[in-house]
Amino acid sequence: MPASARERRRLPRYSELKPLLRMRPPQLNATRRRLQSTFTIADLRAIARRRCPRAVFDYVDGAAEQEISLRRAREAYARVEFRPRVLRDVGSVDTATALLGATASLPLVLAPTGFTRMMHHEGERAVARAAAAASVPYALSTMGTTSIEDVAAAAPLGRHWFQLYLWKDRDASTDLVERARKAGYDTLVLTVDTPVAGLRLRDSHNGLMIPPSLTVRTLLGMARHPAWWGNLLTTEPLSFASLNAWNGTVAELVNKMFDPTATAADLTWLREQWPGRLVVKGIGHVDDARAVVDLGADAVVISHHGGRQLDRAPAPLDLLPDVVAAVGERAEVFIDSGVTTGADLVAARALGARATLVGRAYLYGLMAGGQAGVTRALDILAGEVVRTLQLLGVAHIDELDSRHARLLPR
Repeated sequence: MPASARERRRLPRYSELKPLLRMRPPQLNATRRRLQSTFTIADLRAIARRRCPRAVFDYVDGAAEQEISLRRAREAYARVEFRPRVLRDVGSVDTATALLGATASLPLVLAPTGFTRMMHHEGERAVARAAAAASVPYALSTMGTTSIEDVAAAAPLGRHWFQLYLWKDRDASTDLVERARKAGYDTLVLTVDTPVAGLRLRDSHNGLMIPPSLTVRTLLGMARHPAWWGNLLTTEPLSFASLNAWNGTVAELVNKMFDPTATAADLTWLREQWPGRLVVKGIGHVDDARAVVDLGADAVVISHHGGRQLDRAPAPLDLLPDVVAAVGERAEVFIDSGVTTGADLVAARALGARATLVGRAYLYGLMAGGQAGVTRALDILAGEVVRTLQLLGVAHIDELDSRHARLLPR
């Protein structure tokens, strides 16, 4: 090839290189450095798995028996087919949603989760603060590790819900309800799918005890997770805030304290006790949705407890259209279980849910980075909701309906 035709090479000028040199200053804060590399809930899950002892991670990540219910819930969202429209003005997208008489920034509630300080020593306080900053409700669990009053004090501007299990000791249940009322909680969430504990095999194999016991196995695990153990041992003792003391497994506690004889009459009793909004969580059948709304529920949550109770239960998303058709004009319909992305929140809303309760997603964030990790989880979900709406051609979340999504057959 003639020399004149050869590509000429030269040294680049600094002015040409300068736009390519985008070196960010090093992030000295370890938590922020970890979270900078997260772009999905799956990223937060990966960090959580590295940072926490296996028994703690599995308590959050696992489900009952063969975990079929959990897989079905997630597979249902994979069967959603979106139907986008084009040439719509989506320069500005509004995700605000009315939930039981107040506005939330997203169709999202942070679900009640037990023993939250086991995941990170900041526990429920961190979750409540992150929820308040994001303007979404947070439901504190009966099985929480921070008291009703302390959670309210930690996030005085937040919207607080309280989740109740009916105990065999009705006076103790009444006391919890009254404490929640006095502390300013506006919504009570009665969970009804736990007459007995589901068999969570990961917990059984891991020998999970509450509080965690210092066995040879856990002592060896300290070497791999020194920060987690250091925080556990140097902060307030880990215990259920609504119980005086407990030493045993979660399943043993459930079977000792919870009432397997509860019936519709107990819901009537609770409706008389509670002046605020009442949500019944754990609905897995259309007839049960009708029954609890007839008894005074303001909302229902279609749920199989994140797959942690009855294995082989139907996927909540598959039940959603029928439940909405049955009670949607009389009560708000929420859903949980299987949600891993903001697109899942959009799909649930399009198929009729007023909002989605999310548990594992924010707990992965909590394990990855405390309050900052929960905030990161919420930011990820919010960004995915906005992007999905824009790509669907929807400017306001209230415009979503069955024209925008459908469930493909199994």
